[in-house]
Amino acid sequence: QVQLVESGGGLVQPGGSLRLSCAASGFTFRSFAMNWYRQAPGKEREPVADITSNGGVSNYADSVKGRFTISRDNAKNTVYLQMNSLKPEDTAVYYCNVVLNGFNYWGQGTQVTVSS
Repeated sequence: QVQLVESGGGLVQPGGSLRLSCAASGFTFRSFAMNWYRQAPGKEREPVADITSNGGVSNYADSVKGRFTISRDNAKNTVYLQMNSLKPEDTAVYYCNVVLNGFNYWGQGTQVTVSS
């Protein structure tokens, strides 16, 4: 079955960095675009970044452009989110996502807290 397992979250001070990872299994990872979403307390889940199957094209939410970088390693079935210059408003649970045959699959999420 499809599994997405996020890791790398934690508590970081404003201006700091974190690297999230999402290990995927149960599908042909190299054939599918991958996405990162986040959900802050009391807010709806929102897209953060996405990357094409071969890693050639990526897109970002305006709020994270220039600070976050999405990447993938198809040999390791893993997608990453490098987050730099973190702000308190980046505090959220971050989710990995893939759409297969029109169905959304989600990981369990990893908490990112940006606070001094």
